[in-house]
Amino acid sequence: MNTQTPNQSPYAILDIDPWLKSFQGDIELRMDHYYGIRKQLLGEKNSFREFASGHDFYGFHRSETGWVYREWAPAAEALFLLGDFNGWNRYSHPLERRDTYWQIDLPGRDALSHLSRVKVMVRSFGIERDRIPLYIHKIVQDPNTNDFSGQIWAPDVPFTWTDSTYQVPADQQPLIYETHVGMAQEKYNYGTYVEFADNILPRIKDLGYNTVQIMAIMEHPYYGSFGYHVSNYFAASSWFGTPDDLKYLINQAHSLGIAVLMDIVQSHAVKNLAEGLNEFDGTDYQFFHSGARGNHSAWDSKCFDYSRHEVIHFLLSSIRYWLEEFHFDGFRFDGVTSMLYQDHGLGTAFDNYGKYFSHNTDIDAVTYLQFANDLIHEIRPDAISVAEDMSGMPGMCLPVKAGGLGFDYRLAMGMPDYWVKTLKLNDHNWSMNAMWHELSTTRPQEKRIGYVESHDQALVGDKTAIFRMADQDMYWFMDKGSQSLVIDRAIALHKMIRWVTIALGSEGYLTFMGNEFGHPEWIDFPRAGNGWSFHHCRRQWSLVDNPELRYKDLNDFDRAMIHFMADNKLLGKGGTPTPLWIDQDRKIIAFKNEGYVFVFNFHPTESYPFLELPVHEDGRYQVVMDTDEWRFGGQGRIFHDSIYQTESLPMNRDYQGLILYAPCRTAMVLKKV
Repeated sequence: MNTQTPNQSPYAILDIDPWLKSFQGDIELRMDHYYGIRKQLLGEKNSFREFASGHDFYGFHRSETGWVYREWAPAAEALFLLGDFNGWNRYSHPLERRDTYWQIDLPGRDALSHLSRVKVMVRSFGIERDRIPLYIHKIVQDPNTNDFSGQIWAPDVPFTWTDSTYQVPADQQPLIYETHVGMAQEKYNYGTYVEFADNILPRIKDLGYNTVQIMAIMEHPYYGSFGYHVSNYFAASSWFGTPDDLKYLINQAHSLGIAVLMDIVQSHAVKNLAEGLNEFDGTDYQFFHSGARGNHSAWDSKCFDYSRHEVIHFLLSSIRYWLEEFHFDGFRFDGVTSMLYQDHGLGTAFDNYGKYFSHNTDIDAVTYLQFANDLIHEIRPDAISVAEDMSGMPGMCLPVKAGGLGFDYRLAMGMPDYWVKTLKLNDHNWSMNAMWHELSTTRPQEKRIGYVESHDQALVGDKTAIFRMADQDMYWFMDKGSQSLVIDRAIALHKMIRWVTIALGSEGYLTFMGNEFGHPEWIDFPRAGNGWSFHHCRRQWSLVDNPELRYKDLNDFDRAMIHFMADNKLLGKGGTPTPLWIDQDRKIIAFKNEGYVFVFNFHPTESYPFLELPVHEDGRYQVVMDTDEWRFGGQGRIFHDSIYQTESLPMNRDYQGLILYAPCRTAMVLKKV
């Protein structure tokens, strides 16, 4: 029964964001589609968790008499199981068609054993191909042929979890340390899950980050894809170890109070026939759009058809599997923009609201993402879901029942783009108003993860912030005994840029592994073009551990900044910080947040010994942290012992404020005492 009043909007999103009033019909169409498909999928059960159970039925399972293997391949003519258990005989073990799926029963507990290698031969339209089972939990690569096979993962002793009491704290703002396990060690080789747990998690804990976001978890045949060309949606990447090794990593993280997010890729899949989903049953439409729409021209990959109920079932089952089997605490959804628009957002300027509600929008993808968030929060109410969306889709982080897509946070992707553009300008041409707008503006009631740079800016072909500023001087002048104006500038701005980004109202913050201390150079995976070298595919922790190098100063600042913002609960506290003074000529940005006053002087040369800063209230303030401290490699120009009493400002007696010394290229925060 409709109980809304004539003036009441049917969905809260229309009241939260009045600009959407003109698109009420489009919002209602989306929600009608959501409820209609939801009803078809769930019936009266109303549980996405029960629906997302594909991995409990399909794949390999022990049975009362031995083993059972089931596969979904609707268009196939015949399936045959082969592996080392039958000497790789291609025809001795046929599967039987059972309505919409195929099945084979293997009598005897030892018919298959832990680590048995398997494949399934699929015959369709007269063509026979050896494929990897869709729901396999482990992949192994032959070191001689480089051929991938499925591998039975059924250890006699299951992994022992000790994290039963761990939950993501309800009031915790995510401080995310984005990472790639394989390149997390300094050695010239693949890093492992166990090495990451033992060597890197303690560093993350020490720095103060409370969340680790791990890339490249789902199996991918090409290491250099950074994990974004996924082949197997229920297999933990074998590049870094076993499934139990990954569980060890997550268990260790939870013991340290660190949440673990998975960088999940459901926006596209690898196009490989030998390893992936593509044409598994012989058709191009089993999982993906048929024809040209099924091919992602920019990513050379396949695009899912989210209108197919079987595809929804497969992808949602994958989400449930990772949450329950591996205890992940949520997901960062990759490529959301690509999912939402039929042109994948390529070349589209999202400069008006009409772009979000045009024929270009894939309403099936919108509905799928709503389902995904419903499932995540049904299984784990404390879980975190983050959207990587550059389009700025309204309602991305509003509840589904409000007309939104249900994500908890969105990555503020405009921030790193802003910094890339700004760092290309002369320092005198930096716009303080543009900086304030870009870093503080958000859609109403939607939470952001702010960041200066992620893995995207560290890849070969791009540059990290420190490398844009320091370039080749990093090779010669990063020791503390050297003198370089280029390095001095880079060090000062590296600290300021990070602090102003985290401080201007985002509800979360992200850094990519190593960027917090200015890791030099770029990321380049082993490939033919570089002689399969690991030189640029590792993290040089020895640099930050060397007290004679300035990397340690940056690391010490990042640690202090993260702890300061977290300990004082200043991320997103009370909404957008209140501006006190934005001065384009003097390159000053000052603002107030919960009894703290932040002052940034971005001017490259001008220091202000008597900066008059209105704070509009009486009080006494003291500097509690600044970027120029000796411990951060600064010059120690700002004193912390002084108590600043507000007074009528000489230049404007109507304002109560502080008179401060603000050296060039420094930032400070004062606390009301």
